[in-house]
Amino acid sequence: MTPAFVVEIVTPKKFVLKGLWFKPKKPKQAIVFVHGLGGSAFSMLPTVSKLVDAQTAVLTFNNRGHDVVSGLSTVGPFKRAWRPRRYGGAAHEVFTDCVDDIEGAITFVRRQGIKNVFLAGHSTGCQKSVYWAYKKGRGVKGIILLAPVSDYAGALERHGKRKLERVAKAARAMVRSGKAHELLPRSLWPEGPDDAQRFLSLYTPQSVEEIFSYIQAAKAPRTLRSVKVPMLVLWAGNDEYSKRPVKAILDWFEWNVGKKGTVAVVPGVPHRFGGGERVVARKVKQFMKECYP
Repeated sequence: MTPAFVVEIVTPKKFVLKGLWFKPKKPKQAIVFVHGLGGSAFSMLPTVSKLVDAQTAVLTFNNRGHDVVSGLSTVGPFKRAWRPRRYGGAAHEVFTDCVDDIEGAITFVRRQGIKNVFLAGHSTGCQKSVYWAYKKGRGVKGIILLAPVSDYAGALERHGKRKLERVAKAARAMVRSGKAHELLPRSLWPEGPDDAQRFLSLYTPQSVEEIFSYIQAAKAPRTLRSVKVPMLVLWAGNDEYSKRPVKAILDWFEWNVGKKGTVAVVPGVPHRFGGGERVVARKVKQFMKECYP
C-alpha cells in the first residue's frame, strides 16, 4: 500500500476536483495522471503505485468525466463555500473541458515546488492529454500515452457504421433542439448512458476527440502531430477494446509521432495493463530520464 494525501484542485475556471497526491519527501519530478472514460482517481492505482519512488511524485485526480454521472462543483461566493454547477461524468462531460481540468492539476503540482512535470493519460485520458498539449503547447517535460485506443474505432468494430450514423443523426437532432445534455434513449443506444453531445464527441469520425484516427486512412491526425514535447506511447498487447492488429497500430503511431515519440507494446496485458505494471513503470521512468537535457 502506497500512502497518499487527499487533495482538492481548483481549476482556472474555478471547478473543484478531488485527487490523490502521492509524494515522497523530496521529489525531483512529478506525473499528472489523467484517468480514462468513466474512471476515477482510483482507477489505475496498481500502475500509479509502481511509478512513485524517492524522486517521483504522482497526482491522480477525478477529472470532470469521472464515473458515469457525477455532480460538478465550483468555488462559491465565499472562500470555503461550494455550489453545485451541473452534471458531469462519462455520460455528460464536455470533452474540451479537459484543458481546464488538466491545467488545474498541473498548476497544483507546480505550486508544490516541482518544476519537472510529466503528463500521463490512460485510455480516453490519452486524448485529453494530447488535446491539452494542442491547446496549451509546452509546459510539461513529456507526455505518456497508455493504451491510446480510439473510442470511435472501438464502437465501429462493435456496432458497425450504419448503426453509429443512425444514432448520430438522432443525437444531432437533439442538440439542435436544445437537448444536448439529455440522455439518448436506451432503445436507441443501449451501450450508454451518453447524452447527445457526448455521443457525438466519442463516436463520430470528425469529432475533435477522434485524435487517434488510425481507423481512418484519409484523416490526418493534426492534433497529435502538433505536440512538440517528447511522447511515450505504450500499447497493451491484448487490449480488449481493439481488434486491429497490434503492428498496424504501432506503425500508425510511429509514423504520426515521428522522431519526438517512442512507441512500444507491453505484451500479453489487457487494457488496464494488469500484470504488466512493473514493465510500464520501467519504460515510463526510462522515458522520463531521456527527457532531461
